[in-house]
Amino acid sequence: MKKIYRRIRDLREDRDINQTEVAKMLGMSQTGYSKYETGENDVPTEVLIKLARFYETSIDYLLGETDNPKRY
Repeated sequence: MKKIYRRIRDLREDRDINQTEVAKMLGMSQTGYSKYETGENDVPTEVLIKLARFYETSIDYLLGETDNPKRY
């Protein structure tokens, strides 16, 4: 599994929020968001940016390019 799918799931679970809440923030359905976490669908750039802002982390962290979750 690519790191991005695991990381967005772990970030969500660490904050004790469900997929429906994240999907609502993104303006999409829970089913659509679920496909990002499972890797069934690739995460579009605009969604990646929103997730990085929402979780206050870097896109590099979400993509697995760094293990440092801090924004630079």
